[in-house]
Amino acid sequence: MASADEKSKAVQACTKTIECSDRNACDVELLTVGAFSPLEGFMSEEEYTSVVQDWRLKNGLLWGLPIVMDTDSEDIGVGDKVLLKYQGQDLATLEVSSKWRPNKPLEALKCYGTSSIEHPAVQMISMERGQYYLGGKVTGLELPKRVFPCASPADVRSTLPGGKDVLAFQCRNPIHKAHYELFTRALDAPNVQDGAVCLVHPTCGPTQDDDIPGIVRFKTYEVLKEEVKNDALRWAYLPYAMHMAGPREAIQHMIIRKNYGCTHFIIGRDMAGSKSSVTGEDFYGAYEAQEVAQKHAMELNMQTVPSLNITYTEEAGYVTADKAKAEGLHELKLSGTKFRQMLRGGEDIPEWFAFKSVVNVLREPAAAS
Repeated sequence: MASADEKSKAVQACTKTIECSDRNACDVELLTVGAFSPLEGFMSEEEYTSVVQDWRLKNGLLWGLPIVMDTDSEDIGVGDKVLLKYQGQDLATLEVSSKWRPNKPLEALKCYGTSSIEHPAVQMISMERGQYYLGGKVTGLELPKRVFPCASPADVRSTLPGGKDVLAFQCRNPIHKAHYELFTRALDAPNVQDGAVCLVHPTCGPTQDDDIPGIVRFKTYEVLKEEVKNDALRWAYLPYAMHMAGPREAIQHMIIRKNYGCTHFIIGRDMAGSKSSVTGEDFYGAYEAQEVAQKHAMELNMQTVPSLNITYTEEAGYVTADKAKAEGLHELKLSGTKFRQMLRGGEDIPEWFAFKSVVNVLREPAAAS
């Protein structure tokens, strides 16, 4: 971030301007606060190609997905200093060191495993992003003004207990009771020390079209935090735009959470997965993200905690699916589709499935729309 006396000079030195999309603004913020460390700006063509092809930066460090600024401007070129604006704010400056026309079908195939626009991220890079990518150093001027606060990595690290394990729980949906069981039980995993805490760190940036809006999700987390008042939990919000990239996204999330001070990453079944909008079939295997994360955990100096397969039973409440099957317990299930239908219809939501505080937020008119 530029110092206060440097900001006006930095703005005056810019000769071009780009209006950031919601996704661009998330990337700019994560670059300027250090969440994308060691990156100091948007990737050059060479860096981008290395990540697309090999999952690695030019220096050999593991990396998940390209971080690029896009534009349709023919006028912006190498050597230009560009002012990055967002909803009336001067967010940052970009010193353009690289400009190129990417091979988007290849990027899609390598990063998302498909070049079909049935995948939401393939649709994003092909239909939302501009025809050119820009790379170069980014200097922050101010952070996006958001309805929900997004603590920086330094701020989050300052709240964590020294010398203790810190588990990261990533989500992009409201937290229901099964989720809560997952990340609280993860604190008792064999590779987690006593006294550990869990950082509940939801992404609140753009995601799939049919996901609940970030501001509504934020409200559900805030009321849940007050309802459970669990001293073993820490709560923060991440201004990250989801790509639904499965294994690649798992690596990206681990690197980000390491920068926020986490030592362990809770990784669920089909993490950051996506289904075809035509056939409804999954783009990734159920355990593909877990396997890739475990393979690279040592290199990232992090540990993974695979989330338990939890189910609710009439006889014993929440137990592992293996236990339910072995003991012949009667499982109760409620699909996401049925849950949304019950919400819209004003039906009572079973208390075993969802927290009352969360349901109340989801029933507000803003959430329903």
